[in-house]
Amino acid sequence: MRSVVGLIAVVAAASLYVYSLSLYLPPAPRRPRPPADAEHADTAEPPQPPDSTGETSRLKFPSDLEELRELAELLQFYKTEHTGYVLLLFCSAYLYKQSFAIPGSSFLNILAGAIFGPYQGLLLACVLTTVGSTMCYILSQVFGKRYIVNLFPHKVSMLQRKVEENQDCLFFFLLFLRFFPMTPNWFLNMSAPIVNIPITYFFCSVFIGLLPYNFICVQTGVMLSEVSSLDDLFSWERLLQLLAIACVALLPGALIRRFSRRRLKLDGQSQNGLITDKKVQ
Repeated sequence: MRSVVGLIAVVAAASLYVYSLSLYLPPAPRRPRPPADAEHADTAEPPQPPDSTGETSRLKFPSDLEELRELAELLQFYKTEHTGYVLLLFCSAYLYKQSFAIPGSSFLNILAGAIFGPYQGLLLACVLTTVGSTMCYILSQVFGKRYIVNLFPHKVSMLQRKVEENQDCLFFFLLFLRFFPMTPNWFLNMSAPIVNIPITYFFCSVFIGLLPYNFICVQTGVMLSEVSSLDDLFSWERLLQLLAIACVALLPGALIRRFSRRRLKLDGQSQNGLITDKKVQ
């Protein structure tokens, strides 16, 4: 009971912090006023953020691509004069979702590319994914071990067996799980301390193993911020860029998969990136 109360207190405190931060939206940056006649100067409208109706303090997590594009435009607008605030808000929101295993981090990866560009966005996505997953690991270790075992007994026991069978190459096994997940990433984050995966192996495997996924999402965000119509999306330049992104993202997975066939002990065949476990009678 004490662990449940502690977890609720942590979630409540983090939620209050993120909500308070979203309410503190700085004044909108001033756009240069277009030249106007003296008689119309007094009637010119004050600058407003993109698609704003005056209620600039209403921020929320995007749930679809349209909301994502609107939020990216708004934060890009504020970033011109309030870079520190936008960075703090983005990092806080990302860590909040990742730490508590809330779905939707892919939208934030795309948002990172749209706001911060391909290089800073990728670095941010990788660091925040790793730190947030490690915070989820710690929260599970402190508060949730018994409840996770009770909720997912079969999955935990299967993962425990795989970890024990691959102790001699545990780090590469963890990379394999990130490239070709036999369980969702959120479950692996929460169950890792239960099956005695060292936090150092966990931290490094998340950073490296999710790099291709983060790369694809960030590059998608970069293109989303540059594309203004479907004609731009299906141009030869964009198609070649997508092909290059796919090749770069698939290369690490292909190398890990080749290594896994020689060294890792898996009960089933890896098909389409999923491990099919043989049922023991």
